[in-house]
Amino acid sequence: MNLTFSLAHLMGGIILLCAFSMLSQRRLAAMITLYQMQALLLSAAAFWQGYAQGEVSLYLTGLITLGIKGLALPFALRQIVLRFNMIRAVETAMPLILSMILGLALIGIAVLVVLPIAPGAISLTREDLAMSLSVVLLGLLVMIVRRSALAQIIGFLCTENGLVLAAIGMPGMPFVAEFSVALLVLLAFLVVGVFLFRIREHFDTLDLTGIEEIERRGR
Repeated sequence: MNLTFSLAHLMGGIILLCAFSMLSQRRLAAMITLYQMQALLLSAAAFWQGYAQGEVSLYLTGLITLGIKGLALPFALRQIVLRFNMIRAVETAMPLILSMILGLALIGIAVLVVLPIAPGAISLTREDLAMSLSVVLLGLLVMIVRRSALAQIIGFLCTENGLVLAAIGMPGMPFVAEFSVALLVLLAFLVVGVFLFRIREHFDTLDLTGIEEIERRGR
């Protein structure tokens, strides 16, 4: 059981570290790499939880996570970066140091919220929930502080990874719920991808600041 706790916490902690590291990155290539690392670790965490809980459905969750999030989505994101030649640094809504301080504050809030309200839960589930909520909040923060639409999509995908981390850490979570979330994310990514191409064709940029300036000139 100690090994179960240790490995689960280690993988959850690295997933959280990847989410936090996104706040310090201004290049999309680095953010995509961090997201892929996070997805691959999430897949490994699903396999490990399947072994620890004796749930075959978690092995399927791990395979879906590996195929869709660990391989397909990062490949698609890199193709978008190459197609739009988005090599330059992404503009941020606030200084990086301030966003990282806010990230640390959100992690503290997640711990303070989850640990006191779940005193009867087993340690593995309770601490996984704290890390999952931290990943969700950090993903939302990435969406807020980045000006690029593609960077905001990566933040959204990071948020969804936090939800899946919470799902696989809770014994008894039905596989249909986890599969539905993965399918919903894939469909949402396809829809957003179409919008990205349309935005680029119309405004010749994916920087939201530039789009707002073009709209003001049009008025």
